[in-house]
Amino acid sequence: MPNWLLPEYIQDMLPEEAWRIEAMRSKVIELLRLSGYQLVVPPLLEYEESLLISDSQDMDVRTFKLVDQLSGRTMALRADITPQVARIDAHLLNCQGVTRLCYAGSVLHTQPSGLMRTREPLQIGAELYGHSGLESDLEVQRLMLQALALTGVDGVHLDLGHVGVFRALVQRASIGAELEAALFAALQLKDVPALQGLVAGLPADVQASLLALAQLYGGAEEVLQRAHKILPDFTEIRAALNELEQAAAHLKPLAQGIGVDLAELRGYHYHSGMVFAAYHAGSHDAIALGGRYDDLGKSFGRARPATGFSMDLRQLFGLLPPVVQTRGILAPYSNDAALLASIARLRSEGHAVVVDLLGNAAFRSELNCDRELILRNSAWVVVELDN
Repeated sequence: MPNWLLPEYIQDMLPEEAWRIEAMRSKVIELLRLSGYQLVVPPLLEYEESLLISDSQDMDVRTFKLVDQLSGRTMALRADITPQVARIDAHLLNCQGVTRLCYAGSVLHTQPSGLMRTREPLQIGAELYGHSGLESDLEVQRLMLQALALTGVDGVHLDLGHVGVFRALVQRASIGAELEAALFAALQLKDVPALQGLVAGLPADVQASLLALAQLYGGAEEVLQRAHKILPDFTEIRAALNELEQAAAHLKPLAQGIGVDLAELRGYHYHSGMVFAAYHAGSHDAIALGGRYDDLGKSFGRARPATGFSMDLRQLFGLLPPVVQTRGILAPYSNDAALLASIARLRSEGHAVVVDLLGNAAFRSELNCDRELILRNSAWVVVELDN
């Protein structure tokens, strides 16, 4: 096999993609910086137990593992940066109040997470610790939508869910772990026949509610009205529905549409409250994800209220319209002091200046320039490049 071939679903980023992704990254990081988020850069490699979220089979399957030759312990390549940021908040920073952290870096997956997805996403996101109220959920959701707008992705649809509804029904009926897992799987598929078999023997109101969850998705206002009528008036359920109503109202100006899906339990094993996802007509999969995960810090000995979002910049690049690349200025190779001063001035003004080391007109097109520096009347001036 040729040594230049890459593994399946692993790709190089060539200049056009790399430059546009870097521009998106810098815009999002600047948005987060101005919003009070501090940048952290966790390592790509950690001990296995630090990276695998408790009870998450999905995370375990997605994670590459290897043996550390120094310690003999199992190590893992991160499949998600969120657990690392939770570790940093819990132990390295150890703040008592609200902490806002952001990050950008590659993660690795054993399998692609969706159609045509890379196994090396470039994940960027933000996490907010130390506040359990709706205000922090709204801050993070608003930032996610603003970040998507900054990257140039428009026409975003936001879907909201809340794991508290399903969790309240499970707890009220004292459902065991095995049945809970089966119900969870059936709800993700909205498999009503399977649900009907699974809920047999449960209290009547819980049966009806679990079956109803599979049908409670669509426009936010309509779904929430139906949910208030259909679902039992448990304190936890009422609180969850109220949070969803407030979020839909606050975020309406930032999204093309807002829906609610009460069967959406993505990340159920570690999410503890409202969850959300952004969708775009150009993608089969969600283009950004997030939610509340107040219990994740337990595995690091310090549980803190937390909510956050993440997105894959490589996925977002595929949704952007093509643009005409900014081209540079060609300069001859010379040690002429005036030429070097002109090149330095142009670069300080933000122009790309490319020195033509070969001086061969046959290769000029490869240098991506549409202007050139020439000596005219004893002065270096920029003119249109004669192709």
